[in-house]
Amino acid sequence: MPTDLDEVFAIQRDPRVWTHYPSLRHTTRDETVRMMERWERSWSTAGLGSRVARLRDTGEVIGNGGCTLLGGEVWNVGYRIAADHHGSGFATELARAGVARAREIDPDRPVIAYLVEHNTGSARVAEKLGLELVHRAPDVGNPDPAAMRLVYADRPLSPAQLQATLQ
Repeated sequence: MPTDLDEVFAIQRDPRVWTHYPSLRHTTRDETVRMMERWERSWSTAGLGSRVARLRDTGEVIGNGGCTLLGGEVWNVGYRIAADHHGSGFATELARAGVARAREIDPDRPVIAYLVEHNTGSARVAEKLGLELVHRAPDVGNPDPAAMRLVYADRPLSPAQLQATLQ
């Protein structure tokens, strides 16, 4: 069983952190275990992945995030911050650290962030990272047929790189 499972599951199951995509909220611990196993695989195969984020002062788990490799094509920056800590700059701090490490490991690989259009907070974080909107289209597979997927990137994407963000 992954370390920090209980704390990470508590964040992943909280509907307040999934207001922009409620169908992705974790309802079982197994979903969180599988997610954390994906992080481990990313660390093993790409040398980088998501990690648990803690407050420096107390060690409290406040979220997770970082950069992971998507489809072997792009670094995807992502995060999930506990609702009680939204608006404190932790998402930006965690994302910046992930992007910096991704650029150290493989600077030729684009860094992207994908999100649903109505998630304006995540769009602001992407823009703070220097990413620019490169794609807007219906979010295929989203239970909300009106949802639009936005892809931000640090450079233009090839068709294969863009496809990796849409899977």
